[in-house]
Amino acid sequence: MPKPKVLVTKRFFSEPIAELAKHAEVDYEPTDDGLTSVALVERARGKRAVITQVTDQLGREVLTQLKGLGLIAHLGVGYDNIDLPAATENGIMVTNTPGVLDDTTADLAFALMLAAARRITEAHQFIHDGNWKRWTLDLMIGRDVHHRTLGILGMGRIGQTLARRAGGFSMRVLYHNRTRLPEQTERVLAAEWVSKERLLRESDFVSIHLPLNAETRGSVGETELRMMKPDAVLVNTARGPVVVETALVRALKEKWIAGAGLDVFEREPQLNPGLLECPNAVLTPHVGSSTVDTRMKMAMMTVDNVVAMLSGQRPPNILNPPVWDRWASRPASAE
Repeated sequence: MPKPKVLVTKRFFSEPIAELAKHAEVDYEPTDDGLTSVALVERARGKRAVITQVTDQLGREVLTQLKGLGLIAHLGVGYDNIDLPAATENGIMVTNTPGVLDDTTADLAFALMLAAARRITEAHQFIHDGNWKRWTLDLMIGRDVHHRTLGILGMGRIGQTLARRAGGFSMRVLYHNRTRLPEQTERVLAAEWVSKERLLRESDFVSIHLPLNAETRGSVGETELRMMKPDAVLVNTARGPVVVETALVRALKEKWIAGAGLDVFEREPQLNPGLLECPNAVLTPHVGSSTVDTRMKMAMMTVDNVVAMLSGQRPPNILNPPVWDRWASRPASAE
């Protein structure tokens, strides 16, 4: 019996590809550019599953052309590049890779916080430019992180993981979330639920861990930035469009806030040129989960989701379970 066919849309690690090949005939696009939407639709014909990454845009107009596809296995926890309701309407299961990247992304958020507060990138460039001639009392003087107040916008798995790290720096932790955490969890994290406005006004550091959706898009703009302390730092390792970048550039240039640490941007990989003019902005190219161990685990988890579906089992990280219920109830002749 021939193996089912699976499309991998762009360059992937070789070990997971080899594992996938044990269970499927793999149509692999080995380039970093990946596939255009038109090419993806064409290559997906006759496939049981497609493995995607964050740069693959799977909106309604694409998904309506993928009827008959069983699964989109997405590498990453955020899936705002996939129209989940449209996938569900077209009978396509969607999976992601939650949990495995929480620690790694929280590490980067804390690193950006430290780098912005202590002006690490400015100091690095200062030395490389040959400007260090003498020690002075206020040379590259920065701000302490320990014993300060950390405000976390979005207290999901990554936000909670960041809160645990803050404990090691004796930080006071405030958080705002659509749903308040159980009292026991708040005690363990030593975190206090507050309004968004209070969080912005009282925090020395504000770290964003919100999913991108219609409610959160542009939710940190001029109004919110003006609420923050003039010596505060904004960190974003979630999704770029949560922050209005034009407002953030003004905030950094006009000193509404002291600095920012950004791993994500509104129109990746394009940058607002104003950000490059802000020495108080620490910028990294969407590498929140980019460590050897974590990215490999994410890739293997993606393959595990595909293999489960191909084996007639419920994919462990399915985002739209009703589609699986429909698939599982189909008569065997429908295979």
